[in-house]
Amino acid sequence: MKLTPGKLKGLEKVSTSAGVIAAAAMDQRGSLRKAIAKDKGIDPHAVTPEMMSEFKQAVVRVLTPHASAILLDPEYGLQPSRWRSANAGLLLAYENSGYDNTRPGRLPDLLENWSVRRLKDAGADCVKILLYYTPFDPPAINDVKHAWVERIGAECVGEDLPLFAEFVGYDDAIDEKGIDYARKKPDIVTRSMEEFSKTQYAIDVLKVEVPVNMAYVAGARSCKGESAYTKEQAMEHFRRAAAAAKKPFIYLSAGVSNDTFIETLELAGQAGVNFSGVLCGRATWKDGVPIYAKEGLNAFQDWLSNQGVKNIENVNKSLRAAKPWFGFYGTKAASELA
Repeated sequence: MKLTPGKLKGLEKVSTSAGVIAAAAMDQRGSLRKAIAKDKGIDPHAVTPEMMSEFKQAVVRVLTPHASAILLDPEYGLQPSRWRSANAGLLLAYENSGYDNTRPGRLPDLLENWSVRRLKDAGADCVKILLYYTPFDPPAINDVKHAWVERIGAECVGEDLPLFAEFVGYDDAIDEKGIDYARKKPDIVTRSMEEFSKTQYAIDVLKVEVPVNMAYVAGARSCKGESAYTKEQAMEHFRRAAAAAKKPFIYLSAGVSNDTFIETLELAGQAGVNFSGVLCGRATWKDGVPIYAKEGLNAFQDWLSNQGVKNIENVNKSLRAAKPWFGFYGTKAASELA
């Protein structure tokens, strides 16, 4: 297996020298605006672009010295991206925040005034997309999504940039935080990883949810009540999902606490799965949102420099179990793929 020069360069830029992706995520838009507004006690529309950019810049400046890369959005993140540490590569999001809620299926859309070429010109080492996906949707809905990813994959091939694809499962009929969804989640994650490993999508790294909800793993620190799986069953779900992947994959934190995400990575390590790192956002910085909203930028920066750095270092320590992304191609060094 060989990688084109641009794809190889991009993957090397966003990973450590050991081939592990230890990236921070700060591409939140709608959810970040709502969180700031809630803690400020204002309408979300009153959260200005300047506030969004200011928050992102603080995260970039303080946390990227401890990350292999930062994921940002071109709407509010381009100016903050200039403050990243020299060791940190840049991923840029290509999708609109949220999804089309006027039709069934949580259909995605791209930022109107952007293309892969423009993201590349803006400094992106890699491109990232997010797609809400479940294999249990009607075929007509998933066919639209499959074609959408294929077009973006072809665009990235044309510009020779790596494509990171993030898949977030759902079920509109049940509570996605409840035990019924927890029981369905392993199949949703596993089958999504299997589908988007197919060559027609031209995806280079799968950014995936873990296949279990730690709140329902019996005996886990994060489990406070009823359980959907034993620890041994949870580890088997990790292994089954990993076996379905034919591309390097990394875990997203999905908004859980830092403690829960650390426990999740510990379980992945115990299961022996070959994940290649993380793209971790809210588990690192979300507890600082109330501080920014109520006490201002300086207090938020102080919090980041203390607790935020501790959070990301905790994640980094949990990556000792991660395997290099180039191992998926049967090599012991990225240079062998040139």
